[in-house]
Amino acid sequence: MANVNELLKEKLNEKHYQRLMALENPKLHAFVADAIELTNPETVYVCTDDDADIEYIRKQAIALGEEKTLKIQGHTSHFDGYKDQARDKAMTKYLIPKGSSLGESLNSIDKTQGTDEVRGFLKDSMVGREMLVCFFCLGPTNSDFSIECAQITDSPLVAHSESILYRRGYDQFKNLGDSENFFRFVHTEGELENAVSKNVDKRRIYMDLEENLVYSTNTQYGGNTLGLKKLALRLAIQKASAEGWLAEHMFVMGAHGPNNRVTYFAGAFPSACGKTSTSMLPGQTIIGDDIAYLRKKDGKMYCVNVEKGIFGIIRDVNPKDDPVIYEALTTPGEVIFSNVLIDSDMKPHWLGSGSELPEEGINHSGKWHKGKKDDKGNEVTASHKNARYTLNIADLCNRDPLIDDPKGVELGGIVYGGRDSDTLVPVEQAFDWTEGIILKGTSIESETTAATLGQEGVRTFNLMSNLDFLSIPLGKYIQNNLDFAEGVDKRPSVFSVNYFLKNKDGNYLNEILDKKIWILWAELRVNGDVEAIKTPTGYIPIYDDLKKLFKNSLNEEYSQAQYVEQFTIRIPENLAKLDRVEKIYKEKVATAPQILFDTFANARKRLKDCSDKHGDYVSPFDLVTK
Repeated sequence: MANVNELLKEKLNEKHYQRLMALENPKLHAFVADAIELTNPETVYVCTDDDADIEYIRKQAIALGEEKTLKIQGHTSHFDGYKDQARDKAMTKYLIPKGSSLGESLNSIDKTQGTDEVRGFLKDSMVGREMLVCFFCLGPTNSDFSIECAQITDSPLVAHSESILYRRGYDQFKNLGDSENFFRFVHTEGELENAVSKNVDKRRIYMDLEENLVYSTNTQYGGNTLGLKKLALRLAIQKASAEGWLAEHMFVMGAHGPNNRVTYFAGAFPSACGKTSTSMLPGQTIIGDDIAYLRKKDGKMYCVNVEKGIFGIIRDVNPKDDPVIYEALTTPGEVIFSNVLIDSDMKPHWLGSGSELPEEGINHSGKWHKGKKDDKGNEVTASHKNARYTLNIADLCNRDPLIDDPKGVELGGIVYGGRDSDTLVPVEQAFDWTEGIILKGTSIESETTAATLGQEGVRTFNLMSNLDFLSIPLGKYIQNNLDFAEGVDKRPSVFSVNYFLKNKDGNYLNEILDKKIWILWAELRVNGDVEAIKTPTGYIPIYDDLKKLFKNSLNEEYSQAQYVEQFTIRIPENLAKLDRVEKIYKEKVATAPQILFDTFANARKRLKDCSDKHGDYVSPFDLVTK
């Protein structure tokens, strides 16, 4: 590469050159210069934290056709290409030097080969375009949690989305000085056709863990292009492992207990298992719905929301089930709708919105009408099933006042959830931290449904709901979580929840809002307000406590019959679950710590002992100590 300073002076006008030079960081300057030399943009725009720069990006997104203005003020829509509607797992890879290994199940490519390939796609990709150089901060600014990030892209949509999702970071880089400890992202849409990425067969998302650098090309979909989201989570997991903290795929919310008490919970749930709806429970407050960083300080465990916005699935968001989100999506404010249906009045529509869909409109497939099919004869739904919205949490009426606190919030509890029709009770507290991490966290399964994959009841393993994003060996990741509680005086209680338990007729045993009761009971347990019943796998609620919660919080009666049906201990199913998960670890995770197998063995013995005494299906009343 030519002299860095000379190249920057040549390509940047004086205003933007001075903006970049105000950040006295040689690694940053070299990163920008390399991206310029590689992609060859016509112009370069360096963004600061000023509102004027964010407004410029918004206007560029409209001017270039990446977003269109909608009827409601501040709302815009965007369409990804028909074949660019989700994260590309196959082409999301780690760049690994020869002789290195990340262990089991992690998708990687030789670093030299992969770097040459993706940089070949990036070569001259911004000819005739403007490069945007943006600065953001993961976590609150001026905090021990802060991670500075530099995002380079030719997509105003990407820059606009990240300005909603992440805190501004230009001033953070001023404080960083000449440190090399920051994340870097380079993205290009590649060649466009009808304003969408044309060469999706050349879509690549490659991550260099040694350099904390991500390349993304020939894609527009947020999960592949928003560098600070799940791509940065992968970088952060490795960084956390080296530095002794945790980066987790978790929501953070405040559960409101008696006498104005607020207890903070973090929770990990696979997709479609109730994660966002839990973080948005009525009467509670949200800090974040997706990614959390956890650190220890003064014998306590603290966490923050990495983001300040939500990039959420819009399907089934309606005024009954998601009133707070629905209000934000239907009133003036900054919102980007992705891959929904837009009618002739420039109004967005999506599946499960609670209102009737129009007969025709524009969507990700182009002009759409009811009954439209694709070239394979499949129905083209009005709105894509993975359609999204992007909004700022500050625009929600239930935002928690500590959302930007640089200290984070002290964790009282951690919740793990999955989709399970026949095994786990609606809520259960682990005996201790180790059992919580292993029996609740590393054992998460999520059942498929007939509506999505054509075969109901197939259980997908997803430890800690973080399997897709791990950048360290699975065994190391588990051990990090186990060790993290060392030195914490009051460890957070660990819970499992299951919103999807069914009876023999296939009907759900829980109503949608029942999850509020399970979280409020967990809040009471964390604070020692209620006793519990000991089972072979943890502690479950006493009937009278749930009866009071249902009456006081939902104004509903809760019968003993409901309680027994929901909280019966299903021993054969629990044993089968242990066998399934243990088999995965034995066959696929060579680095799994021995304590995992010991914990499984102890739980298996307790279950069998309980079965010998009470039978295979045990009423919670049979376990009450006389």
